[in-house]
Amino acid sequence: MPRGDKSAYTPKQKRKAEHIEESYEKRGVGEKEAEARAWATVNKQSGGGEKSGSGRGKSASSKAAARRDSARRAVATKHGHSPNRGRAATSKSASKKTAKRKRST
Repeated sequence: MPRGDKSAYTPKQKRKAEHIEESYEKRGVGEKEAEARAWATVNKQSGGGEKSGSGRGKSASSKAAARRDSARRAVATKHGHSPNRGRAATSKSASKKTAKRKRST
């Protein structure tokens, strides 16, 4: 399949891309740029052509792992810890201690 060929997309994906493209054009984006952005959006949302449907979901083990990870991040957030930073970085007293150590050396 050559690059840019849209034959692998479902009719729903094609309709969605067309609607997104029209929306971009209404906002003043050029025709070619609007088309490129529309297909990029469809690819991001659905993962590309004809990849939806029965039997293509996540395995039970990956779903369980995702739930565990989500729960761990929720607890960390609830306790005032940013999920993207280490524990010491979120604690004011820890950062003060680090600053004192740096000054004393």
